[in-house]
Amino acid sequence: MATARTENPMSILGLNQPNGQHRGLSKPVGPSLGPLATAPQPHGSQKGGSIPQGSGGIRFGDDWKKCLQLPAKDCRVRTSDVTSTKGNEFEDYCLKRELLMGIFEMGWEKPSPIQEESIPIALSGRDILARAKNGTGKSGAYLIPLLERIDLKKDHIQAMVMVPTRELALQVSQISIQVSKHLGGVKVMATTGGTNLRDDIMRLDETVHVVIATPGRILDLIKKGVAKVDKVQMMVMDEADKLLSQDFVVLIEEIISFLAKGRQILLYSATFPISVQKFMAKHLSKPYEINLMDELTLKGITQYYAYVTERQKVHCLNTLFSRLQINQSIIFCNSTQRVELLAKKITQLGYSCFYIHAKMMQEYRNRVFHDFRNGLCRNLVCTDLFTRGIDIQAVNVVINFDFPKNAETYLHRIGRSGRFGHLGLAINLITSEDRFNLKSIEDQLTQKTRRSAASMTSSVQHKRRRVGVWHSSVLLPAAHKHSE
Repeated sequence: MATARTENPMSILGLNQPNGQHRGLSKPVGPSLGPLATAPQPHGSQKGGSIPQGSGGIRFGDDWKKCLQLPAKDCRVRTSDVTSTKGNEFEDYCLKRELLMGIFEMGWEKPSPIQEESIPIALSGRDILARAKNGTGKSGAYLIPLLERIDLKKDHIQAMVMVPTRELALQVSQISIQVSKHLGGVKVMATTGGTNLRDDIMRLDETVHVVIATPGRILDLIKKGVAKVDKVQMMVMDEADKLLSQDFVVLIEEIISFLAKGRQILLYSATFPISVQKFMAKHLSKPYEINLMDELTLKGITQYYAYVTERQKVHCLNTLFSRLQINQSIIFCNSTQRVELLAKKITQLGYSCFYIHAKMMQEYRNRVFHDFRNGLCRNLVCTDLFTRGIDIQAVNVVINFDFPKNAETYLHRIGRSGRFGHLGLAINLITSEDRFNLKSIEDQLTQKTRRSAASMTSSVQHKRRRVGVWHSSVLLPAAHKHSE
């Protein structure tokens, strides 16, 4: 696929507006292929039943659970990443009844390992440094104690969640609103760059309890005196490794300088850079450390690679679409131009396809993210903008059309599949130029993962038997086999 620069990429794509939505042949995501990210139909709910609104706590003999509108039960197989728990229940943490209602109506039946470890510590007010795998419930691990500690009698900002991308900010705010819907008045606000600053200023003129923000925008609002954060009691850093990178760390430290000294700071991520030690020593007070990352790979995700030339990639992708049962797929490219060109090519092959990247207008990014999340399209082509924390349960296939250059990016990319312990597939299209990055990433991700060849599926030809994590699939006739 050509990568030459053009003066007007949009004219090449034949789009009047860069809204990231290509439409090929109508291939709707059907229910027969598995549950999607759309709002599930409630079952067992009592229409018109009144939901008790107490002051918090569970009283013996209450039948409040019968009034809940629960989503359809998810019966898919889950890995030990989310099932190896201590057997705790959400009721064990003495949460408000109204908060428990929101938790159960989200479909969260029992706390995952990271939630078991994190929730009681966060409720105690202690700083936390938590490392857990992608898709194991980190958002719930900090949002549940955050919402529990909100005092509705106070009309100032009480908690902040820092995230590195606008899409993640929207996702976290949506989860917060859903979980807190029975609490009776928790005001959640998302503020990110690329949106109207005046709207944010007007919103902050009213009561706001929780702010979910990207660092640049919230710092701007703080400096203007609009966002008053001197009474914030809890600050969460989601995808903390990215927030502690050179792109954000200066902004984060400046934001912290406006907070009260007694504030609580919680850091969550799947990977942590060495710089976290310096940050922890400077800003955290005796943090409680949680490490649920004994191995770097994700148990529920099977990883394949196929050696191809650059010209064979699109043909190989077409083969995958025709052979695999895909609920929804995310396809990663290394540049915005390649994202748009590939999206056009996929559409020409007859498949519906959306695309998203950082150079698009925020309005279009929001629309694409919302529509893809709601299952309106099966395939999404994107840059690494979409690697951070994005949780779309229906995504079961991730394809690295362009192979990443480091292990951290690779982990976050494939982590978009197999969410919350479900099974997923990661397929990597490797050219001769990628072989060094492949070797480097393989070495980093398999230092603690050494599976025997006997544990592999019989439908796969085993390459690199030394570690047994990467496979070359017989389903890819377009791929040239690598000679070792």
